[in-house]
Amino acid sequence: MTHLVTFAQEVDEDKVTPGVLGFIVFAAMALAVWALMKSMSRHMNKVDFTQAPDPKAEQGEPEGSAESAAGTDKKPSANG
Repeated sequence: MTHLVTFAQEVDEDKVTPGVLGFIVFAAMALAVWALMKSMSRHMNKVDFTQAPDPKAEQGEPEGSAESAAGTDKKPSANG
């Protein structure tokens, strides 16, 4: 026990260390990241990545037409 007292006297008081509070904050952030990654993994497993076939392609409409490529429809817009 006496050698711990001599060690405490040798510590530089001008030196700043993170200490216990720094460890607790770091551990809390690590747990939060772990929980977020686990949640994201669950949500990504629910997503169905298969794409449904395009109904326009079945009708025989050419895919490269100028109107469909530009996204212009002849329907009036709500903005006027």
